[in-house]
Amino acid sequence: MILDKFTLNDKVAIVTGSRRGLGRGMSVALAEAGADVVGFDRTDPAETRQAIEALGRRYCWLPVDLLKATPGDLQRAVDKVIAAFGHVDILVNNAGICPRSPTLEYPEQYWLDTLQTNLHSVWFLSQIIARQMVEQGRGKIINVASLLSHQGGVIVPGYTAAKHGVLGLTRAMANELAPKHVNVNCITPGYMRTDLTDPLVGKPEFNIEARIPAGRWGTPEDLQGAAVFLASTASDYMHGADVAVDGGWLAW
Repeated sequence: MILDKFTLNDKVAIVTGSRRGLGRGMSVALAEAGADVVGFDRTDPAETRQAIEALGRRYCWLPVDLLKATPGDLQRAVDKVIAAFGHVDILVNNAGICPRSPTLEYPEQYWLDTLQTNLHSVWFLSQIIARQMVEQGRGKIINVASLLSHQGGVIVPGYTAAKHGVLGLTRAMANELAPKHVNVNCITPGYMRTDLTDPLVGKPEFNIEARIPAGRWGTPEDLQGAAVFLASTASDYMHGADVAVDGGWLAW
């Protein structure tokens, strides 16, 4: 039955940035589909843990600061997951930062921090987990891209560069890992309503709602279906795909 292909029973998922917003929404969705979840977060994602444990699934938090983590730190964190669960089946590279400043004044530290968090950590963590997945014989890596993987934006040169890199990295890894039964794909969220974007909602100077064909902001729940699909065997023939969940923004 087709719905059976969407189940994630007995799977283990690592989600970076699971504490709030899109990361929490995807973490809960994976748990609802049957997966146990490990959150790589700087601070304790207590609400995410409560929501997942209420579903009868396991949730484990490992304190990982992607801004500071070295490849060795990431390897040790993944080793802890393998020791505790025996395998890792899904990786969701979700965590990110977006400091804003005009190009001519953009600070060096903004650039370094953004590339470290949004791109370097994605590469090193994906490489480490891909090795484990190849050894296991299969796995799913899901990167969270951005509308700015496709557009330039303004006052966010570091974020735009990193998210273009995430899309390219998704395709590059997919080409090499597809024959090894490891799927690497990405999701491009549109304007999603979270605590980080609430200050922009309903503001006429931004006029975002009027520019979205669907006529509304997205929510973390809107991303859940795509995340479960890309994590499941229903997407086994998808490699290097970019799934836009954007209310039609990129089609405009």
